[in-house]
Amino acid sequence: MELGPPRGTQDLMPPLGGRMRALYDRAAALARAYGYRYVETPVFEATDLFARTSGETSDVVSKEMYTFHDRGDRMLTLRPEGTAPVMRAYLHGQQSYGAPFKSYYLTRMYRYSRPQAGRYREHRQFGVEVFGVEAPTADVEVIHLGDAFLRSLGLARYRLELNSIGDEVCRPGYREVLLGYLRGRKAELRDEHKERFEENPLRVLDCKDEACRRVAAEAPRIVDHLCGACREHFEGVTAGVRGAGLDPVMAPTLVRGLDYYTRTAFEFVSGAIQETGNVQQATLFGGGRYDGLAEALGGPHVPGVGFGMRLERVLIALDDEGASSPEEQPLSVFFVALGDEGIGAARKLVDALRIARVPADMAYEDRPMKAQLKMADRAGALYAAILGERELQDGVVTLRRLSDGRQETVFPDELAARLTKGDA
Repeated sequence: MELGPPRGTQDLMPPLGGRMRALYDRAAALARAYGYRYVETPVFEATDLFARTSGETSDVVSKEMYTFHDRGDRMLTLRPEGTAPVMRAYLHGQQSYGAPFKSYYLTRMYRYSRPQAGRYREHRQFGVEVFGVEAPTADVEVIHLGDAFLRSLGLARYRLELNSIGDEVCRPGYREVLLGYLRGRKAELRDEHKERFEENPLRVLDCKDEACRRVAAEAPRIVDHLCGACREHFEGVTAGVRGAGLDPVMAPTLVRGLDYYTRTAFEFVSGAIQETGNVQQATLFGGGRYDGLAEALGGPHVPGVGFGMRLERVLIALDDEGASSPEEQPLSVFFVALGDEGIGAARKLVDALRIARVPADMAYEDRPMKAQLKMADRAGALYAAILGERELQDGVVTLRRLSDGRQETVFPDELAARLTKGDA
């Protein structure tokens, strides 16, 4: 029996697990600083939730969803994206939450696709949503938050791609213009787009196949067919992100992959990942506006904007840029206690440090000093605190820095302050 993780998933063991945990903590702290509150939704939902909102012809619905019947013969789907579930939950208790409603989530998503670096069947996502605001200032804040997160990690080699895909007023007219163009280039399209582009021609613009991309590059631009309201909104978003210090790249073929998007569409693309040749997985995150989503779920008009960020790709970008990755708070000290008296004293000090929120640990049973030092190293501790016969006699602790073996003598009541201060 193969004991590895299922295809398309990964085990997050140390140190990778600590890096991912650090991203969670960094994302949560930043989202809270912007006034967003944490939400969770079930890992599985009624399949109809995604079919009605993402679009029957979308890749998510037609190719990528993990769908099953439960014992009650209900058709359920593992969550492939976060926006529709959060909107469903919001509509269920809308009167209690009011507007604007600003939320964030850190959770797992599930999509069946060919696994490769940066694209897993189970992936971890940081997402934010703003409900109840039509003003472009909400779009700008969401984009600025995502940029601030990447910059806080030390990333620099990425770009913001921006587009508007119109709304129910102007998109139908553009659809006809695009259809006319695609009919004349049908022979150049690939796979399902050659036979099915009439159903949703905008999907051709989102296709990653090189032949389709060449056709899309010369297609009529949707920004040239926006109605007055959509044009004004897009100009507000563009001016806002530039005012926030970002330099957006206009991307006329950027449409995102789900049917509920309207107006603003954006992606942050890693140049560092692209340079490795993994162009299709270079998008760190994307999002946009979805003003018709609530109505697709049978609710009232609730405008919204947000993004979803694949955290595995952020880690890849950090490695490709050579940026120092954030780490989970390491174990500050591992006590190396010798003899019954030393073990007893160490346990009291470990308890006191833990109460002070200084990470501390020790062996569960009496072990030789060399074995305990090896345990300290494997635990990733910064220091070993040695309590032997001499230390007990003098009423001190020998604090050894494990990175270079440097030692000093510390009184027990000074230990927490010394460990908190570090090596400044």
